[in-house]
Amino acid sequence: MEKPTTYTEWRLKENQDEPVCNADIFRRRFRMRRHVFIRIVDALSNVYPYFQQRVDATGRRGLSPLQKCTATIRMLAYGVGADDVDDYVRIGESTTIECLEKFVEGVISVFENEYLRKPKPNDVQRLLQMAEGRGFLDMLGSIDCMHWQWKNCPKAWKGMYMSGYRGVATIVLEVVVSSDLWIWHAFFGVSGSNNDINVLDRSPVFDDILNDRTPEVNYTINGNNYTMGYYLADGIYPEWVTFVKSISKPQGEKRKLFAQYQEGQRKDVEQAFGVLQETT
Repeated sequence: MEKPTTYTEWRLKENQDEPVCNADIFRRRFRMRRHVFIRIVDALSNVYPYFQQRVDATGRRGLSPLQKCTATIRMLAYGVGADDVDDYVRIGESTTIECLEKFVEGVISVFENEYLRKPKPNDVQRLLQMAEGRGFLDMLGSIDCMHWQWKNCPKAWKGMYMSGYRGVATIVLEVVVSSDLWIWHAFFGVSGSNNDINVLDRSPVFDDILNDRTPEVNYTINGNNYTMGYYLADGIYPEWVTFVKSISKPQGEKRKLFAQYQEGQRKDVEQAFGVLQETT
């Protein structure tokens, strides 16, 4: 067996019987499972020559895909500078920055059609079927915002992103989540956007509605015909027909039952936020 050129390659090599870095430590250090990391490395190295190991005119082997992806992931996971990983993976500062730029471009290009996209017609039908099975006919998901703490926010920018929320710099993240935790819309609010309404004003989530490009959804409730899906939301969102909010003070068993079910379904988005926070 060919001896790996670096400690990182030896630790991550798939055919190692006893890897030094076990699954739990790997997930903590890289903020992802090992198989996800290996999939990214393989996908990028199969598509982009930049992530393929090459040999120069002197016969010296260049940087491996594992080294380049490891340096990038460490920067993204810990928010460290490019020169903080040189001793770990033997890559200089300028090369690390180049790896980061190529990595971001490559991930978007390779995985965009699978993950970074709006729901296609078959996805919409799947969302509607899941919602119908849970008692909410023609519901497309739950929408909500969370304050994402920006631990490494530059000091010069903290005034723009500082909020009363825990007294730290935060960015507001808006998502739409399905019951299987598929986040098919994500939008980070710009500076100064520190509540759901401000983010919603800038978010592209409803651009298709304004431009009449929404998927065709037809249903009738209480004798009223509707041609667009709706989202479960909390009380801060405006009184739009596309938002279905819980009843703040339900009166009567019927309204109490609806509020209970609606609040139960909205736990999907809270669970998604919990998963995101757990990995950071």
